[in-house]
Amino acid sequence: MKNFNFVKNKNIFFIITAVVIVLGVVCMIVRGFNVDTDFAGGTNMQVRIGKTLDSAELDNIRKITEDIIGTSVSSVQKSGSNSDEVIIKMKEIDSETRAQLFDKLVETYSLTDADLLSVQNVGASMSADLRRAAFISTAIAVVLMLIYIAFRFKVVSAVAAVICLVHDLAIMLIAYSLFQIPMQSTMIAALLTILGYSINATIIIFDRIREGLKQDQKKPLEDTVDVSIHSTLTRSINTTITTLLTIGMIYILGVESIRSFALPLIVGIVAGLYSSVCLAGNLWVVLDKLFSKIRPKKKS
Repeated sequence: MKNFNFVKNKNIFFIITAVVIVLGVVCMIVRGFNVDTDFAGGTNMQVRIGKTLDSAELDNIRKITEDIIGTSVSSVQKSGSNSDEVIIKMKEIDSETRAQLFDKLVETYSLTDADLLSVQNVGASMSADLRRAAFISTAIAVVLMLIYIAFRFKVVSAVAAVICLVHDLAIMLIAYSLFQIPMQSTMIAALLTILGYSINATIIIFDRIREGLKQDQKKPLEDTVDVSIHSTLTRSINTTITTLLTIGMIYILGVESIRSFALPLIVGIVAGLYSSVCLAGNLWVVLDKLFSKIRPKKKS
């Protein structure tokens, strides 16, 4: 990688990014999203099954539920550390349908009335408030980062960083659609986590670029950016691998609710590494040239 010039090959990275984003948009249009009741509203039912629930049992409960309610289920997952309790999230159903569903579970698993632990309807207004909170929190985080980077570096570098953040969030949304990951309230935490992780890696590269520009102001920006990327490349890769090992084990060993949080993080971390190394510095170069062309020239 020492002889690879990231800046000279920037068009390759831009084309790859554009192709992935276009294919991702097509995926989102065709497959849509698996929107959980947290965002779409619906009914959550928690039931004690009385036996350890493996993937086959969860699939069976999903099939029973879908047969009763006549539509797909948002998610069927174990309740935290309780291996014999299941949480079924579905569209909002009336009391009669809930009774039919529980009666079928009673028949299948020999349950009692006490095994119906809770039934909760999530209203549309509550879901709308959650979506609004997700959007506002993400927007505030992006704006504050834009202000910070513009103050610490340059306006063009702030714009480049925000474009990279939008790229990372877009890749995560594509992952939610492609893998049909339930879009739950934990999605907000996953998005904000990736925002912080990605911007940290980008700022490290930008800091090296700033130092390089101060040391040799006559050196072309392209050369400074390429040297800065190479000087931080090992650190970026090692940090990403270390983080992926931890989250990968959480994904492998965790229950479904934890896995639906860990998988988007894995995708976002990889996307963050790519955007920091392959896009951020190159966008700085492109935007700097663009701004220099439109910036009014000082009169001599």
